[in-house]
Amino acid sequence: MDDRTALVVTNDFFPPIVDDAADFGRIAAANAVSDVYAMGGTPLVAVNIACFPDEDLAASVLADILLGGREKMDEAGVALIGGHTVTDRELKYGLAVTGIVDVEGIVTNAGARDGDVLVLTKPIGTGVMTTALKHEALDDEALARVTAVMALLNKAASAGMTEAGASAATDVTGFGLVGHAVGMARASGVMLEIDVASVPLIDGADETIRAGFRPGGLLANQHYYGQFVLLKSRADGHTLDLMNDPQTSGGLLISLPEGRLGVFADAYARAGGEGHTVIGRVLPREDRAVTLV
Repeated sequence: MDDRTALVVTNDFFPPIVDDAADFGRIAAANAVSDVYAMGGTPLVAVNIACFPDEDLAASVLADILLGGREKMDEAGVALIGGHTVTDRELKYGLAVTGIVDVEGIVTNAGARDGDVLVLTKPIGTGVMTTALKHEALDDEALARVTAVMALLNKAASAGMTEAGASAATDVTGFGLVGHAVGMARASGVMLEIDVASVPLIDGADETIRAGFRPGGLLANQHYYGQFVLLKSRADGHTLDLMNDPQTSGGLLISLPEGRLGVFADAYARAGGEGHTVIGRVLPREDRAVTLV
């Protein structure tokens, strides 16, 4: 926009992954705004995108979805200024979000540097747990836990990484932790080493994958990203599978100088953040983009 300010514009929408309409709206909204946070930006305005089977569902369902999205945008401080709805056989919802970012403070996935540490701000496992939900095999307590993770904004994480001067960041979504780590490593010209045992899992994710629930996206991620990964970990196959689990509204994977970790933790906490984990480090470039240890 000028010498100091750039626009960040993004959109994201998808079919329901939980049964509660308002929760679906909250999750979709948190997911849609995440790309702005991942760049260190401030989201300002958003418009709804909705596809609705009006002959099959009551209008109250759409109202609840939109109210859930509005609630999450209010929490983010984003003005929801309208949107567009079309008739469709499959229900879908999301938002297009516009924000701003300081040109000198833009965080991309291409700046990770040798010696940085890797921080993850949300546990993983949403893919396997929502797959279990589709098969009516997820209990209410586990559903509440995974819903809370997906509906959590990355606002505090963004504030923390901005103040700490993060080298690089990406939100962890459909390509899984490994996929997004590969993207960061290749864009930055480095290798990311991830300590599998340190990666936080949503309570219940381990039991769910051991029960056989694997989303199709997990298998697709394994098939494609395996060529970029060096496996040194002795973790069992179920745990390694979770490294490729496609996330919905996952946390931020942040690369920052080790000496700035305390600054990040303090700023993250002041912004209301809870829970972050150092899961690895950045090393010089090698043949493989990611090493799992």
